[in-house]
Amino acid sequence: MEKEKNLTEGNILKSLMGFALPVLLAMFLQALYGAVDLLIVGQFATTEDVSGVATGSMLLMTLTGVITGLAMGITILVGQSIGEKNAKKAGDTVVNGTVIFAVLAIALTIAVVVFSDVLSKLMHAPKEAFEQTVSYVRICGIGLIFIIAYNVLGGIFRGIGDSKTPLITVIIASIFNVVADVILVAVFDMGAAGAAIATVIAQGASVLISLFIISRKKLPFEIELSKQLINKGIIVKILKLGIPVALQELLVGISFLVIQAQVNTMDVIASAGVGVAEKLCGFIMLIPASYMQSMSAFVAQNIGAGRMDRAKKALLCGISTSLIAGVVIGGFSFFRGDLLAMIFTKETAVIVAAHDYMKAYAIDCLFTAFLFCFLGYFNGCGNTFFVMLQGIVGAFCVRVPLVLLIRGIENVSLFMIGLATPASTVVQIVMCVTYYCIKREKVKVDS
Repeated sequence: MEKEKNLTEGNILKSLMGFALPVLLAMFLQALYGAVDLLIVGQFATTEDVSGVATGSMLLMTLTGVITGLAMGITILVGQSIGEKNAKKAGDTVVNGTVIFAVLAIALTIAVVVFSDVLSKLMHAPKEAFEQTVSYVRICGIGLIFIIAYNVLGGIFRGIGDSKTPLITVIIASIFNVVADVILVAVFDMGAAGAAIATVIAQGASVLISLFIISRKKLPFEIELSKQLINKGIIVKILKLGIPVALQELLVGISFLVIQAQVNTMDVIASAGVGVAEKLCGFIMLIPASYMQSMSAFVAQNIGAGRMDRAKKALLCGISTSLIAGVVIGGFSFFRGDLLAMIFTKETAVIVAAHDYMKAYAIDCLFTAFLFCFLGYFNGCGNTFFVMLQGIVGAFCVRVPLVLLIRGIENVSLFMIGLATPASTVVQIVMCVTYYCIKREKVKVDS
């Protein structure tokens, strides 16, 4: 195994940040080519198209979160196998993980394409933007196979400690998306449908590029298809690790869909404003989110190598550096988020609505520095059931009830609705700190 992929040696902060930086850049570009849809639609199409893309992309983001969560099972198991220097076990995980996701791709694609109109109704898509929402969801549903394939490949690469390859693929995919968006939306005036087609083209390109790189790359695991195609034990392990994270992502995603649905009942301006804000939030949360993914792989490898001390120190390094970034990014977003919103839309009312909602997320930037690092740490340790539990509590015991309660207030602002998110994050942090202390004391007693 190449030295650059070994996360069990060397300076912890340097090693963690060196691994996290390509992850951050890849996630930035992923968010960018998702946001480009809204950006170009906002500049060259109607407010109804903006609302359709905003509502439809929220649904697709939830599905992507589920896929990413399930792929965490592959990342953890591959990472632990690499840490143990067990190339055969890592190969078994890759092959059987691919089988799981092939089945999932077929099922999800059929479900989303067939029920795109039902899903749009459940989202309370504004009647003025209903057709645009259905079109965006249906077309992106056709491309779900590429979303799934990309996340499986990304999970494998992160597990072996390679965060650079996904970065290369997403750079090229971003170029494809920008060019396709300009042609289909700005030139051919296809609105939300054009944005969806551009997204599918970009995702397909990223998968093909990833497969090409894999075919020419020396990998630190062994694959023997005739012997490893179906291994029930490995499949059970992947699902046992991945399902809790996927379920947590699903339920958290549903809680945000509830917020979008509640906002959609206000008016099309509020719907478009929250859609713009959500895209911006994807950017301002990138650093803690990249640490969460990086921490999972880093901790998994060190757990496999028996280096629990490095795993704990990595958690502290991640929190401290992420918090510094959170203060800077959150402060700017709170006071001048309107400048960011202007990038995505020319409508003054939508800009004001987006900034109002985004102020709540600016506050959350401070708290996610702690939460996301803890979640990455627990995922790497294999404590995915707890990750699921805290996510459920935060989503359905705090965030959703608060949104429904606040929505009942007369003339309620989007900022007040948005405050439900940092409130749930605080509760989740308390749960994480408590669980961490309990686990630490248990280790002391057992030893």
